[in-house]
Amino acid sequence: MARIISIANQKGGVGKTTTAINLASGLASAGMRTLLVDLDPQCNATTGLNCEPTDRHPMVLDQSLNESIVETHIPGLDLLPGSRSFQDVELLASENMPNTALLENHLYQGMGKYDFVLIDCPPSVGSLTQTALAASTEVLMPIQCEYFAMEGLTQMIHVIRDVMNREKGQLEFGGIVLTMHDPQLELTKEVEQEVREFFGEIVFDTVIPRDVLVSEAPSHGQPILQHAPRSRGARAYVELCMEVLERD
Repeated sequence: MARIISIANQKGGVGKTTTAINLASGLASAGMRTLLVDLDPQCNATTGLNCEPTDRHPMVLDQSLNESIVETHIPGLDLLPGSRSFQDVELLASENMPNTALLENHLYQGMGKYDFVLIDCPPSVGSLTQTALAASTEVLMPIQCEYFAMEGLTQMIHVIRDVMNREKGQLEFGGIVLTMHDPQLELTKEVEQEVREFFGEIVFDTVIPRDVLVSEAPSHGQPILQHAPRSRGARAYVELCMEVLERD
């Protein structure tokens, strides 16, 4: 069965979509059949892989997963593209819609094809993010190395625990990854120390450095592993992929 990993954080700008794209690319490059699901209405995971958002979100259409996915330019990596349709965003986020069942149905229809399914969640703790968590086996949380990014961490963890209790055990805490890490800053060292002391082993050893090439890559429609494979950011995401694979 595929490992279904939600990449989630209620705060924007912490490297969530960047991590989703580059982790998915790294897993595919390691020979893992990988699907990236774009649930963020901003559709940055879609455009970051040089693909176009759809007019209607695949999750609200009455068609199978296999009809909705598109191949990317990266061998082994498929994409379920996002949509900027306000109507679909409202429908997906509606508490009256059986979102979890719909998402699970879409995922499970094509599950046999993939080793990993990564879900890029919206930057919120709303119903759409909770739906993705409920349909996942793991959640990975990127957090920026600054205090503002940590403020919402406790609330996000409460949401994750609520989903764990409600769904009776399918979801596990896959880990926390520190992003935009600058070892020359005293603040970075303090935040890293605090996070590691409080959360212990669930924090990945790998940290993602602050690297302008990582920020540039999406404008070229490429993950960092293709845009600048010898960069610090690329090496870090390779190491993160290795840790994710080791935690199986």
